[in-house]
Amino acid sequence: MAESADMEQLLTSFKKFAVHGDTKATGKELNGKNWAKLCKDCRIIDGKNVTATDVDIVFSKVKQKTSRVVTYEEFQRALEELSPKRFKGQSKEEALESIYKLVEGREPTNVGVMKVAKAKAVDRLTDASRYTGSHKERFDESGKGKGREGREEIVEKTGYVGAYKNAGTYDEKMKAEK
Repeated sequence: MAESADMEQLLTSFKKFAVHGDTKATGKELNGKNWAKLCKDCRIIDGKNVTATDVDIVFSKVKQKTSRVVTYEEFQRALEELSPKRFKGQSKEEALESIYKLVEGREPTNVGVMKVAKAKAVDRLTDASRYTGSHKERFDESGKGKGREGREEIVEKTGYVGAYKNAGTYDEKMKAEK
């Protein structure tokens, strides 16, 4: 029973790495790039016994000649080929069990992904209440942008020149004269 749970975790890890970075992936096939990422993230590649080149060679061995991806069964065969090389002092079964333990329950890491900078300088530069001149007109009191009204001069179609003080008094003036 414990082995089936371990194999279930292995399958879950396989699926997570299979869909990593590919929006069209189904999770049933693993490409070479994601295979190398799996080996690196799960620490199968140790730099001494197993290198990135070894991982690529094993991938080429287990995949079908015309294919560019490996299925779950081929993935298991690849781990079987790498296990004695990674764990040299152990028997073949112990090495395979050890390599399965490295992969089980793991998922792709996003090392090197930029995080949002939260610095005082950034806060100061993006504080709309401190803007002056024409930039100040683009934001309301709360700091929210006004959109098109803040960028363009909207023409009022009243018939009067802008900033005319007596706008709207013509009709009243004409009625008074009659």
